Amino acid sequence: MIAGRLTVATDVGEALDLGRPVVALESTLISHGLPYPSNLEVARASEAAVRESGAVPATVAIRDGRLLVGLDAAALEELATAPAGSIRKASRPSLAAALAAGGWAATTVSATMIAAHSAGIRVFATGGIGGVHRGALTGGAGSGAGSVGDAPPTFDISADLDELARTAMAVVCAGPKAILDVPATLEYLETRGVPVVTIGQLELPGFYATSSGIASPLVAATVEEAARVAAIHLDMGLGGLLVCVPVPEEQALPGDAARDAVEQAIRDADEARITGPDLTPWLLARIAAITGGASVRANTALIENNARVAGHLAVALGR
Repeated sequence: MIAGRLTVATDVGEALDLGRPVVALESTLISHGLPYPSNLEVARASEAAVRESGAVPATVAIRDGRLLVGLDAAALEELATAPAGSIRKASRPSLAAALAAGGWAATTVSATMIAAHSAGIRVFATGGIGGVHRGALTGGAGSGAGSVGDAPPTFDISADLDELARTAMAVVCAGPKAILDVPATLEYLETRGVPVVTIGQLELPGFYATSSGIASPLVAATVEEAARVAAIHLDMGLGGLLVCVPVPEEQALPGDAARDAVEQAIRDADEARITGPDLTPWLLARIAAITGGASVRANTALIENNARVAGHLAVALGR
């Protein structure tokens, strides 16, 4: 049983026992998402944002065969300062291997959801979810396969999407990552029965930009309205749902600039023949270079903002 491998931090356990709101946070943003010291600063800021909203943060990671639900300051710093390549990345397919290997592993969206749900947490904040990668269904240009027009489909679809379908949790994010095939990702989520609710605007957020230009399947005017939808969906046992909030306008990239940077990065990846697990980090680094670091500033702002909104959502669910 998963519960037998959980180590729940004291403050998190006490909050859950008392019925207080708790928000799960993932750890791959610390170990793989940003360089030191930005990764530690964002991790601390996200936890602080959850606390300011009235909830208790629970950053999830793996250490020595245990799923840790809630990390102390020393553990956050250890993850943030670990040498590059020394921290495993655990998702549903690699979770058992990460637990068996010992040492540290960081949890992605799917692994964080598994651990948090087992602990009794109903709300999770991340940056942007994974999804259907470009070229996953059609191949051709933008598939990251190193050829233009004739690459076969990669079938590269994130485990995040199936996890949302099977694990009852409200996941707060800034939409699918901008490097993905966003329309196909929405179609996949619909097929798997996952509601996608955007708070405060008609269009799905564009990750780095406030809007993707794509209509959101569902819209909630306020966090409280989104919480009402989430409560019914979760209580009925229908799996998870995605709650999307736009990046704060002050740090957002203009829509055209964000889309142009993503398209340029994808073309560059094709030319450089970057594929597989290396593709996403390569694209994110290339977008950062193209935008002169503006994408990194948007990314850090949306991570903290998502944590704050998730805290408010957890508080509203508790009512």
